[in-house]
Amino acid sequence: MNITFIGGGNMATALIGGMLRGNLYKADELSVVEVSDEACARLRSLLPVRVTTQLATGVAGSRVIVLSVKPQQLSEVCAQLSPLLGDQLIVSIAAGIRAQDISRWLNTKNIVRCMPNTPALIQSGVTGLYALPQVSAEHKEIAENILNAVGSSVWLQEEVMLDGVTAISGSGPAYVFYFIEAMQQAARELGFRDEDAKRLVIDTFLGATKLANASTEEISVLRNRVTSKNGTTEKALLSMEADEVKRHIVMAVHAAAKRSKEMGDELGGVPC
Repeated sequence: MNITFIGGGNMATALIGGMLRGNLYKADELSVVEVSDEACARLRSLLPVRVTTQLATGVAGSRVIVLSVKPQQLSEVCAQLSPLLGDQLIVSIAAGIRAQDISRWLNTKNIVRCMPNTPALIQSGVTGLYALPQVSAEHKEIAENILNAVGSSVWLQEEVMLDGVTAISGSGPAYVFYFIEAMQQAARELGFRDEDAKRLVIDTFLGATKLANASTEEISVLRNRVTSKNGTTEKALLSMEADEVKRHIVMAVHAAAKRSKEMGDELGGVPC
């Protein structure tokens, strides 16, 4: 099983690292294609895998090719890759670019499109996956194993749901960081030192998330248990409700999903 990553950025590095740590694959089964000698040198310092600037060399003998370049670069990469393909499985982690467009550019239906998120960098990611109907069960399992090396995954029956995955889990870490920033600011304004503010806030997020994950009850039930009548939590939540914080969060996620669809329309229309 030889796997080639085209593009060696943070997400590709995380995936390869997870695959090696989990003993899913040996280092000599994995290759990376990068554009410059400098980028190759950086990757060689991080990973014990084969690295090259030559696309043909990189994909030779590969059964799986992972497209991990920026969305704006994918059309050009596919133009160079298409003549080199046989029956390899194509796994794309490029945001926004639809499987049908990749299929058209590469002249293959053997495509799984994925949307991971940045906690994959610490093996705590979650990924949405969608496969074209022609992809075999064996190839779907291979794609799932690759992404599960850095967290969990969810299969989608319709590709349009990947716009929602992008908006929720793909962009979601930024929403969490935004909320953490706000709570840290409040902590500092209440007199806490920076390091204490950070610890209080982050450990609160970690603990609440672990509790939610371990519980079989609805999140609203857990929230209500913290909210005593006429207490401090109720006062804070009433303030948020008055400012329609929840509604604005929901609106923001819908805006992200809309932008994901727009990116697919814009970038998928690029001829190659």
